[in-house]
Amino acid sequence: MSPIYLVLLLGMAASVASSSNRAMMHLHRSPSMNVDALRTEYFALEKSLWDYLDKTSNKETRLRKVYDSHMNFSSKWQFNGEFYEKKYDILNHYEWKILERDLVYINKLYDTYKDTFVHQNNSALLEERAVLDLAEHVLRNDKTFSMSRIFEEIEHTMIGQSLYYRAMLKFSDQICLPQQSAQQFIYSLYADIALTELKGYTMMEFSWMMLRVYGKGNYTQEAELMRQNYEKRTERTLKPLREVMRRADRIVWRCDPPKHKAAVTYDEITRLLQGYIENEVDLNTDETCRETCSFYQATRSEGCFKELFCARQPKCSGRLFDCQFVDSDMWVCPSAQNSTRRYEYVEYENGRVLGQRGQCVRGTTKVDSWWRYLFWHCSYCFCMCDEQGLKSDRFFNLRESLSDVKRNRVVTGLRFVKLNRIFHLQIQEAELLPRGAVNESTLEWRKIDSYNIFDRDVKKGVDYHTLSYESRSIDLDDIYTDDNSYVVTGVRFRVVGAHLNLEARLSELDFRTGQLIQPEVNSFWKSNDNTDVSGDDRRKKIPLSNADLPTRTITTSIPISRHNQYIDFTYTGLDKDAAQSTVPFIDIQDVTSKPPVPLSGIGIYYKGRQGYGGFLAPKIITYDFTPHVIVPTKNKF
Repeated sequence: MSPIYLVLLLGMAASVASSSNRAMMHLHRSPSMNVDALRTEYFALEKSLWDYLDKTSNKETRLRKVYDSHMNFSSKWQFNGEFYEKKYDILNHYEWKILERDLVYINKLYDTYKDTFVHQNNSALLEERAVLDLAEHVLRNDKTFSMSRIFEEIEHTMIGQSLYYRAMLKFSDQICLPQQSAQQFIYSLYADIALTELKGYTMMEFSWMMLRVYGKGNYTQEAELMRQNYEKRTERTLKPLREVMRRADRIVWRCDPPKHKAAVTYDEITRLLQGYIENEVDLNTDETCRETCSFYQATRSEGCFKELFCARQPKCSGRLFDCQFVDSDMWVCPSAQNSTRRYEYVEYENGRVLGQRGQCVRGTTKVDSWWRYLFWHCSYCFCMCDEQGLKSDRFFNLRESLSDVKRNRVVTGLRFVKLNRIFHLQIQEAELLPRGAVNESTLEWRKIDSYNIFDRDVKKGVDYHTLSYESRSIDLDDIYTDDNSYVVTGVRFRVVGAHLNLEARLSELDFRTGQLIQPEVNSFWKSNDNTDVSGDDRRKKIPLSNADLPTRTITTSIPISRHNQYIDFTYTGLDKDAAQSTVPFIDIQDVTSKPPVPLSGIGIYYKGRQGYGGFLAPKIITYDFTPHVIVPTKNKF
């Protein structure tokens, strides 16, 4: 052999070894998902049982071994999931309906199979006739029922009919998404089908083994052929599944409810910037009327000249911005004293109406501008009042909210909560289980800190952030990790410049065992540090002006923002609402997935419709299960 050829062979061998090592490392880092692990476990059990039957001739011993092994295997919690009709109702094409009917039948047959273990839980008391009847039914192969035919139909629908790809498109077409990400939907569909197929397979293997124990035949070849076909089908199924899951979206957000309800589905920042009527004479310390309204872009109410209209309305004790002249004379409809609004509407003599004119419960007040010395017109201006007070809810919690990592809890959901006039981002937590599962019995909303801004030891800028005219921006980001060995275990807001900015705490996990790995050490906070002056990666502002109340639209909100943007809280339109409300509103609905899963990330986004103020809301990014879709290794008997 030539030296060059020898070098080539050695290089190829090294390359193969390197690829093999990388594959083994990948398998080590990314264990398979529950249903795939369950299948692999049964393959090992099945092989050991056939080997046992080959080596042992005692009927009672063989019976006990096969029966008890299958009874124990069927009692695993992974088999608790149930496939029922119309669970995937959006898949309404003909082929799916046929397959769905067969899948439901297998699940019902499996219930009968499990009942055998419940009613005859001791192999010594097992009724041979009952077992043989079950085996006959499972192994029947006619026009009415054939397990093998159903397995072929499953493969044809999933691969030949591109079920997963079609499911992703169907799911993405839903205008109002269910509480599930597209990837979750596809994986759930796969898991249900794969688990049903595994149920059918275990019933067939159990039937052949029991027939052999009772001396009705050997069945080794049938079992081996069935297993080989099963492995080939699984391999052909997992490849397209992995690709579709890789492309599928993992974001979960909440649609608008059928009917908006204050303090139930949404809440508001109140009196941040609010329309306020003030005469020019009271906008300066000299009590003059020498300027125009637009001259006063940042000022205060300096007095109450001759106890005119200023004495008949609650004074703005804060700062006034962006004053403008609308018309000289008007009728003002004041709001109820307990309302956060100042005015219901304002009607000017020129016919312009600010807000929605309607019945004025407290009666309108006539307000007229006047002339001073024939030269100076003392006009009533329409300004924006930035006033902190008991009616102004403008605070955001800055304290971190962490899951109970000592009890292996991870974040599974988010929602905004307003407590003591402070907006908190509350987390839902649950115990993490092996292979990305979550213990639903432990789901709970983590208690938030119930503090007041006036409490001792509570500090502005440390415990909470106060919105103001200069500081009312919130960053809109998706904070997530591409490293699949980390999940979300905490959230918090911080202030970057004049912007509220979201952070997520990520902690390392062992996917196979479902245990967090020293979270006190192996955790870190992640955020998007870009600002609106960050060069090429600067944030872009979402413009919002002259907007109506978002609760007035007859169409449902749609997500508008993208990652690396921001929006300012601002006042509603003058004509639409007399600038009396702050938008966007805050969506306070629960943002969770069904079923719950660990999260790879979280986000804040803006949704709405053109011409309306929209809503600010949290979203969650579900854990990426794609790396755990692993084609099982082939093992012959």
